[in-house]
Amino acid sequence: MDVMYFLELAVNGGLGGLMYALVAMGIVLIYKSSSVPNLAQGALVMIGAYVVLAFVAMKISVWVAIPLAMVVMFFLGVGIERVALRRLAGRPVVMILMMTLGIDIFLRATSLTIWGGSGRPMPLGISDAPLFVGKLLINRAYAIGALVTLVLFVVFVLFFHTRRGVVLRAIADDYIASWAVGISVERGVALSWALSAVVATTAGVLWGSVQTVDQSLSLLLLKGITVGVLGGLDSLGGAVLAGLLLGILENVASGYLDPLLGGGTRELVVAAVLILTIMVRPHGLFGRHDIERI
Repeated sequence: MDVMYFLELAVNGGLGGLMYALVAMGIVLIYKSSSVPNLAQGALVMIGAYVVLAFVAMKISVWVAIPLAMVVMFFLGVGIERVALRRLAGRPVVMILMMTLGIDIFLRATSLTIWGGSGRPMPLGISDAPLFVGKLLINRAYAIGALVTLVLFVVFVLFFHTRRGVVLRAIADDYIASWAVGISVERGVALSWALSAVVATTAGVLWGSVQTVDQSLSLLLLKGITVGVLGGLDSLGGAVLAGLLLGILENVASGYLDPLLGGGTRELVVAAVLILTIMVRPHGLFGRHDIERI
C-alpha cells in the first residue's frame, strides 16, 4: 500500500467531511433547539448559495454579498417557521417531518424556476492549486471549509451556554413545560430556523466554490443527515467528529474501490453508514438515548 496516497485520501477526506459537518450543523441546531427533524436543510444550502450569486450579479462584491445573503436567509428561516411550522407546534413529529420535506421540494422547484438548472461558479477566488504540507497535497478549498466549520462549531458551543441558548435547549426538552414557565416557544423555534439558514448559506458558499452552484447542492442533505445521525442529532461535537469519520471512510473507500468497481463507492458508503448507525446505535455516537430519530 502506498502510505502517502492513503494519507492524502484520509486527510482530504477528513477535511471534506468537516464540510459535511457544516451541513449537519444546521440540522443539529434545529433539532437541539426544538426537537424538529429538518429535511429542508439541503434546499436551504442551495438557496443560500443562489442568493449570494444574486447579489454578485448586482455588481456587489462577493464578500459583501455573503453577509447580505445571510441576512436574507435569516429572515427566510424565520418566515418558514412562522408560515409553515408554527401551526404544527405540539403535533406528531411525522407531520412536521412531512412539512419540512414539502418545504424542501418547494424550495428546489422555486430555485429551478428562478435560476434554471445550469451550474454557476462561486467567485471566492480560492486557488485550485493544492497546499503542500510536506509531501502531502491538500485541497485548499476543503482546508478553508474545514477551518470555517471549526470556527462556527466553537461559536455555537458558546452560544448554547448563553441564556438564549439554554432557553432553546429547554424548549427542545419540553414544549409544554416551556410554555408553562413563560418561555416564548415560537420565538425560540424561529431563532433556531434562522440560525440554521445562516449556517446553510455558509455551507452553500463553500460547497458552491468546490462543485459550482446548481441543484446538486440540495443533495448534500443526505450527507448532512448521515453525519447528524451518526454523531447524534442533538450533538454539535458529534456532528464534527462524525463528519470527520464519514469523510475519511468515504474518500479512502472511493480512492481504492472506484477503480475496481467503476465508481459509486461514495454513495454506497454513505448509505451503509446511515443504515448501520440506525440499526446498531440509533442515538448516534453522542446523542441522548431518549431522543427520537428520523
